[in-house]
Amino acid sequence: MTETSTDGRIARGNQTRQLILKHTVRIASVEGLGGLSLGRLAGELDLSKSGVFALFGSKEELQLATVRAAAKVYVEHVVRPVLDMPAGVARVRRLCDAWLTYSESRVFPGGCFFYSVSAEYDAREGKVHDAVAQARLDWVAFVNQNIEEARQAGELADDTDAPQLTFEIVSLLEGANAESVLHDDFSCYARAATAILNRLRAAATDPAALPPGPLAPPAP
Repeated sequence: MTETSTDGRIARGNQTRQLILKHTVRIASVEGLGGLSLGRLAGELDLSKSGVFALFGSKEELQLATVRAAAKVYVEHVVRPVLDMPAGVARVRRLCDAWLTYSESRVFPGGCFFYSVSAEYDAREGKVHDAVAQARLDWVAFVNQNIEEARQAGELADDTDAPQLTFEIVSLLEGANAESVLHDDFSCYARAATAILNRLRAAATDPAALPPGPLAPPAP
């Protein structure tokens, strides 16, 4: 009986934790991680402050948990759609399309969660800064890896500078996100997609392999 009761409390605690994190990633994408507080969450979600404290222990741990929760959502929407595709330029293109869709569809109401909190924490120090910085490094490394694999597969020119192309592509993605969020103008996503397509075609060994328009997601 005691074991059953304990399991029930753990399950309820996990459900409450997920409810809170679903709320915090939305807040942080608009107001930043600094906008989070245990008291605010307790009030907005009709929970006891002591209960929220028991789940996270501190504002910093709440912020770190929020970054981790946002990373899981990011992977689901941006990374996972390309994992079953073969290495090549189409996979790079599809990765860019997935990112633009993630931002344009406002998976997070403030646009790209990590673009928002990176600007908030770029000049700070501490565990939260380090978590945000690592998430960005992981993303850039993943883009670079896909570009390098496309080069090794013979679909990008041998002299393609993968880090440079990565920098240009990430800059175009983030630029579209920033313009759209600031001006509530979604036309910049099509412009970014066109610019990325042109850049990939310029580097591709077979430009015709990259048709205009977004690539459809791979079949399940």
